[in-house]
Amino acid sequence: MSVKSEGGNVMGGNEPPSRYYLPRKLAILLCIGSFCVGIFVTNRVGMIPEGEDEASASNSRSISMSHELKQVEQLESNHVPGELSTKDNTMQVLERTISKLELELAAARVAQETILNGAPASESLKFAELAAKRKYLMVIGINTAFSGRKRRDSVRATWMPQGDERKKLEEEKGIIIRFVIGHSSTSGGILDKAIEAEERKHGDFLRLEHVEGYMELSAKTKAYFVSAVGLWDADFYVKVDDDVHVNLATLGKTLARYRLKPRAYIGCMKSGPILAKKGVRYHEPEHWKFGGEGNKYFRHATGQLYAISRDLATYIAINQNAFEDHTNKDSCVLEGGRNKGYYDLNPLILSTFFCHLNLLVISDGILWPARHVLHKYANEDISLGSWLIGLDVSHIDDKRLCCGTPPGRTFRYNSSPTPQKKGDLRSHFYDANCRATDCEWKAQAGNICVASFDWTCSGICRSDERIYEVHQRCGEGENAIWNATF
Repeated sequence: MSVKSEGGNVMGGNEPPSRYYLPRKLAILLCIGSFCVGIFVTNRVGMIPEGEDEASASNSRSISMSHELKQVEQLESNHVPGELSTKDNTMQVLERTISKLELELAAARVAQETILNGAPASESLKFAELAAKRKYLMVIGINTAFSGRKRRDSVRATWMPQGDERKKLEEEKGIIIRFVIGHSSTSGGILDKAIEAEERKHGDFLRLEHVEGYMELSAKTKAYFVSAVGLWDADFYVKVDDDVHVNLATLGKTLARYRLKPRAYIGCMKSGPILAKKGVRYHEPEHWKFGGEGNKYFRHATGQLYAISRDLATYIAINQNAFEDHTNKDSCVLEGGRNKGYYDLNPLILSTFFCHLNLLVISDGILWPARHVLHKYANEDISLGSWLIGLDVSHIDDKRLCCGTPPGRTFRYNSSPTPQKKGDLRSHFYDANCRATDCEWKAQAGNICVASFDWTCSGICRSDERIYEVHQRCGEGENAIWNATF
């Protein structure tokens, strides 16, 4: 490339005119610039169809998601009343999905706890597999103490099936029944050994990682729900005292009516006075939290028997603080652009949010609740009510769960009873007063009670003796549970 000199100057007479050449560096820069411009234009042209492909793929995915959403709405319309909006239907689907994921999470945590406590890993995995595969109607935890051997035997002889019948109850009716107890302050002592011997004989205990004590009932209730949710996948989890009579078939039919009702809290709802005076039974040390003197508690289910649905039991299992020893890792710290809170639990996206609020922490790849999430009051039924009072919970008040029996009944021993069943002690006792009871009146009217007890004793007075009479007068019949369908 050359350029003629301005003015047409000629050098050397007949010599041709001289030419000026571009510097080498400038020529190189022009070549590099042209090359870069060409690459830039080529990339811009090549991106256009790619963007069109992405837009097409995005539209395809949107159409597919819309089609799936319509299918979900169509399926849900068969079960949900027509007046509910599409938004309500979608929310219910999401709630059930989240509840299922939370249940699997709770089962994994219980398995992890069992391993940390020294149980074989295969046993823990077996529990987790059972929770994921088998579906039950309800799990009934009978709260008992080391001193309650006679009460337990009276329950076994009346409304709780034994041996092969109990296994049949689990397999055919989906009902799990266990006596719930922790361990003594001296682990491995004589009290624990007595329970272990009783367990070898009957096989109907659920042992908790909990130190027994009357003032620790709130912690025991929490530990029961955590263990039960981790071991069994059930629609409902029931807590009942060992001095209460229960009609299993009636209980099953009652709970089955609320299977489709989310966040169900079922029991005899009450609102008793707050006892601020020290030394009295049911004293509430934190009475000041509920207002001035003379105030009453919020509405809650009486502690003799109540039931909560699976989603509420899972909520308690996730937010309990029984795993405080495993919260020593600050796993909310970002690492490599990913939050360690995800681990293998990617479906639970909200776990990261709760993690940053110090509600959940991570330890060994498992989500653990942070400390002091669910507060425990002196009375366990108040504690449960307080855990649920701020949630969108359906409080279901059913007075058949608290039928009364008059206290202080008189019994006489019959040395020659009419045999009813081998090993059955009920026929040895008969009522000398022959007075009709609340549960008996309802049974005669065809409105059989779910549970019966004496209000003055917060259970059946002298239940190890009197529960036989209550069973005879207020029971639904030996074959009712086998003829029932849920």
